[in-house]
Amino acid sequence: MNRGLTGHYSPAIAGGIACKAFVPAPLPPNPPLEINGKLQSRINQAMLALGRLDAISTLLPDARLFLYSYVRKEAVMSSQIEGTQSSLSDLMVYEMEGVPGVPMDDVQEVSCYVSALNLGIQRIREDQPLTFRLVTELHQALMTSGRGTNRCPGEFRKSQVWIGGHRPDEATFVPAPANELADCWSELERFINDVPDTTDPLIKAALTHVQFETIHPFMDGNGRIGRMLIPLILVEAKVLNEPLLYLSVFFKKHRQTYYERLNQVRLTGDWEAWLLFFVDAVAETANQAVNTAKQLNELRQKDKASLTELGRQAGSANQIIDALFEHPIVSINKLIELTGLTAATLGKVLGALEKQLGIVKEMTGQKRNRVYAYTAYIQILNQE
Repeated sequence: MNRGLTGHYSPAIAGGIACKAFVPAPLPPNPPLEINGKLQSRINQAMLALGRLDAISTLLPDARLFLYSYVRKEAVMSSQIEGTQSSLSDLMVYEMEGVPGVPMDDVQEVSCYVSALNLGIQRIREDQPLTFRLVTELHQALMTSGRGTNRCPGEFRKSQVWIGGHRPDEATFVPAPANELADCWSELERFINDVPDTTDPLIKAALTHVQFETIHPFMDGNGRIGRMLIPLILVEAKVLNEPLLYLSVFFKKHRQTYYERLNQVRLTGDWEAWLLFFVDAVAETANQAVNTAKQLNELRQKDKASLTELGRQAGSANQIIDALFEHPIVSINKLIELTGLTAATLGKVLGALEKQLGIVKEMTGQKRNRVYAYTAYIQILNQE
């Protein structure tokens, strides 16, 4: 639907150059969304997929173990969209206090994303609403190390920014001027918190993401916070119990369409085209997550069944498999902490798991301070 420009342009100065900054109209859209048969059908498919995703905890012996790795996968993908080179394995090695083979700033940024998301879920569970206070707290956590420390962590920007192009008057997009941010955010905060009217959570997550990216309130980290808001809104609304919906893989795969849809909303008010894209992202991503969980469950059952070949070592090996499900890349010291087994026992059993069964792979090639990877688990997570 073409509603025309969904906001207005304000004169602004960026880098000493005059430009026009876009100030979005408050949500919800006016005139209201047209949810026709095609869009309603796709919304229904997305909600069905979210229902299956939410039921994942019944599929897995311990959903928390899946969540640990899945959150980290999202952190890697969301940060890669912003240009970091860190991989899932790099992050897991870093968290174990190893030294990854990538710039330290990259892996620190990804680790901060994990901390910020976990903080957001904790605050939601404490019944804190999604307000200025919480969003700036998340930003502070996100930008606490790596390259973010000099980008005003936890503060709305005080100067004009632009996106794309080497100068603001030739930019792809110039978001709202700094002096309009408080009003823009205040309106968005009211919408997120159902003031004055309640919005369906899935539609709220879709519209909020666009509006947040359009306001672009921070100097840096807007993309990551904007993507983080999606699972936070769905957990707050109890559509999901755990933050298992991450759209970064889909947005990265369809990056051109993603940016086109955002721009279309701003220039023509075609929220419906954005919603079609968004609910397809939700359905595909949720179905993929369910599939990943099933594959991990099957892997666990297959590998545990093979442990009978190890005879008396099978009991200890069983404990190690459980620990690897929580930490797919792990040091001997961490395994001692997780299993209570001695270093000598771990050494022998890990040797059997590597050479006899091919379940783990030693990563360092050293005699001491060895690090083991549960290779099949990491391959499943890295499928996309």
